[in-house]
Amino acid sequence: MSTFWRNWLLVWSVGVLIFGVVLAGGAFEATSGPVSLVYQGLQGPGDLVFDPAMRFTLAVMGCVSIGWAVTMFLMIRAAFSLGHHARPIWMGLTAGVVTWFVTDSALSVATGFGLNVVPNTVLIVTYLIAVLGSGALKGRTA
Repeated sequence: MSTFWRNWLLVWSVGVLIFGVVLAGGAFEATSGPVSLVYQGLQGPGDLVFDPAMRFTLAVMGCVSIGWAVTMFLMIRAAFSLGHHARPIWMGLTAGVVTWFVTDSALSVATGFGLNVVPNTVLIVTYLIAVLGSGALKGRTA
């Protein structure tokens, strides 16, 4: 895999991590501004209410996103070191990203936050561009 695609995927992982930090920031009043902007942009039904249950939910979602980003970052780095033998890792990572995309997008629409499909699509497309463009799923240049 070329340095360009390696850097692309590592930056992609860092982007997921930053989003997780934004979500986790909703756990506290002092750091909930960025997540408020995210919710406003999604234009879902009703207003965002930062009650204790929502703060807990944001904290958990943020921490899961941070964990997912760290896992993706480290698995991508491991795949780099395996070179053309890394196809099973790329297949697993891609299955995970596709599973997240389908379930998150479907539930976003079902709960009235259909605009969330837009950033979800950007995230999966930016992942797939690199994985498909590099040939990682074919195992030829990963």
